[in-house]
Amino acid sequence: MAASTLTEVARLAGVSPATASRVLNGSARKPGPGVSERVRQAAETLGYIPNAQAQALAKSSSGLVGLIVHDIADPYFSAIARGVQDVAREQHKVVLLATTGGTPADEKEAVAAFAARRADAIVIAGSRSSRPEDQQGNAELAAELDRYCRNGGHVGVVGQAIVGAGALDGYHLVEVPNEQLAAELAGRLVASHSGDFVIVGGPEGLITSDDRIRGFQSGLAAAGRPAAEVLRASFNRAGGYEAGLELAQRIQDARESGEAREGDKPNLCIFAANDVMAIGAAAALRSQGFRIPRDALIAGFDDIETLRDFRPGLSTVRLPLEEIGRLATLSTVGPAGPGEGDFDHDTGPAVTGQVTLRRSTEWTP
Repeated sequence: MAASTLTEVARLAGVSPATASRVLNGSARKPGPGVSERVRQAAETLGYIPNAQAQALAKSSSGLVGLIVHDIADPYFSAIARGVQDVAREQHKVVLLATTGGTPADEKEAVAAFAARRADAIVIAGSRSSRPEDQQGNAELAAELDRYCRNGGHVGVVGQAIVGAGALDGYHLVEVPNEQLAAELAGRLVASHSGDFVIVGGPEGLITSDDRIRGFQSGLAAAGRPAAEVLRASFNRAGGYEAGLELAQRIQDARESGEAREGDKPNLCIFAANDVMAIGAAAALRSQGFRIPRDALIAGFDDIETLRDFRPGLSTVRLPLEEIGRLATLSTVGPAGPGEGDFDHDTGPAVTGQVTLRRSTEWTP
């Protein structure tokens, strides 16, 4: 059966379509109570569903917040999403979700879809890319965001600035000090580990991973230690598992050659550029008969909620992920109103993290 129309509602209520629209779409210009009641009764009788875009035009607000993440199944993004949802609920708004796989081209399509639905704000969480293959996608994403902001939209970005984006009204950046925190982690680990370090990172050009790798290397250098070898893999659990298999083979080769013996203090400490990669690497080592921290030490980054069930406890850098989601959303739809308050395109709200050492980097004879 065809959906009821605004014209049919107006006819049943005995008013003009314009009057019916003002009642049902939330216009500031409203007819008298008796007319409004007749229109609402007619709409209920016919089962009429108001047009959300028409309501957005009438109210200058759609009540929608768009959230763009790489993978909602990743605990890093789901924690940020909870923070976004909390603020949206406080502001009586609804969150629309888009997952992109991490490419700026897909993010551009998501921004365009949210803009077409007149979303009041858009939050983008996920690493930026400086890879040559993403150059065109970066340019198109920046242009789409420029168009959205110039039409009154507000954007909160987590992590790093959108590549190529200008200083736009309505654009807000929540920076995460990945490099600084990774350097602090390295400084803490070298205090108790005299052996080798290996970094398991994402593809080169993935800015979050590159920042964390660079920070860890600078922390090693500051302690007078040589640079760590970097193994590149997918920036997820599968990538960590792949790298972990390679490292398990190295441990096995060292034992077979007599360079290391079972029961000795591990010579290898692994820094994975995020926790899910660390979990994957530890699982790969376990599949080959090795254990953390008996045979190798390992640390991650993010302190995702999943670590509550990970044994041994994983050393990591704790980020306030839900609070980051809140900050990004408040920067766009906060109580002071979009674009107002203490949020600035250049500096953004402050985010801090904390190095947290646990059993995975503590070897005992």
